[in-house]
Amino acid sequence: MGRVTDLAAFSALLTDEGRGLLTGLRHYDPAQELAVASRLRRDHPAELVSAALGQARLRQRAVAKFGADDAYAMFFTPAGVEQSTRASVARHRAAAFARLGVRSVADLCCGIGGDAIALARAGVRVLAVDRDPLTAAVARANAEALGLADLIEVRCADVTEVDTSPYDAVFVDPARRGGRGRIFDPEAYSPPLSWAVDTARRARHAALKVAPGIPHEVVPAEAEAEWISDGGDVKEAVLWFGTAPGSVRATLLPSGATLAVTEPPPPPPVRRAGRYLYEPDGAVIRAHLVAEVAARVGGGLLDETIAYVTADELRPTPYATAYEITDELPFHLKRLKALLREREVGTLTVKKRGSAVEPEEVRRRVKPKGPNAATVFLTRAAGAPVMLIGHPAKPAPDGRG
Repeated sequence: MGRVTDLAAFSALLTDEGRGLLTGLRHYDPAQELAVASRLRRDHPAELVSAALGQARLRQRAVAKFGADDAYAMFFTPAGVEQSTRASVARHRAAAFARLGVRSVADLCCGIGGDAIALARAGVRVLAVDRDPLTAAVARANAEALGLADLIEVRCADVTEVDTSPYDAVFVDPARRGGRGRIFDPEAYSPPLSWAVDTARRARHAALKVAPGIPHEVVPAEAEAEWISDGGDVKEAVLWFGTAPGSVRATLLPSGATLAVTEPPPPPPVRRAGRYLYEPDGAVIRAHLVAEVAARVGGGLLDETIAYVTADELRPTPYATAYEITDELPFHLKRLKALLREREVGTLTVKKRGSAVEPEEVRRRVKPKGPNAATVFLTRAAGAPVMLIGHPAKPAPDGRG
């Protein structure tokens, strides 16, 4: 379907008839789509029914990112659901702008408006720009649907031609997907990262959303680099301008815990496995702050190339999950199977780092069975493959581990 046809179909959803169809489809089962479509087409145009069913599916997918209340009021495109910022991350960024005293933002490459919505709810006036007519129309409809049209102006334009000087800050979210999937070269973003950096340098404050795998060496010296995880999953990286040049930060949501350094600590020592193993949050790993976590828990690394921290004491930290280790074995699945059978382990969590063996293969071969649970880490210690068996650590009642 061409973009003009897409836009016409979307416009039909904004009519009273279209909105009524969407309201009735909130709880529909996609597995029953054929029967639902046949029933609806008795009273509504086939094109409108098709558009409404597609939108209903997108809304169901969007609940995970936006929550049910917003998702079922908003409108989406397939790319918008896939690429838009998770609401919790957008709120975090909007709050950061507000703390900087920002009252207006030029949101470039706004997509379906997820960040613009969060900014407006933080009391920030937004110019939301996207060059795709359908995407811009969806963003405008979302601002209206959520009662934020007075704070969000949506403009369909090429972001490279927008004058951002009237705004306190700039936010740029370049497209990082193309016809062949994800784009890993920052200069292949649309627009390129170099353009976004030049735009950021001209603003009082700016934030550039980039892929979490961005190489540290391409981060501009005057930028603060922040990696953000939500529920343990790394969601994105942001380059901040006008904040703390040269610093590196890991932010963990929903807690909001933030680990930041300007000068990284020295590399942690490599040592034998202690009683506890710490698995750093993904944002900590991406931000290259594992050494900072090791210093905080008084630990070292099992292997200089692996982001597992080991220590003799339990020191709870929001930046890593602690496990109590009961066994350390050379890698040998038959020995693991025997140990798990002896301990009647039926619920087995397999984690790996630095191992080519897949968790599914481990579970298939050891055939766990029994009432107990355990976690096995497949990793390396001083270059040799090992298996560490344990369970999530629980602090002692006196808090000393």
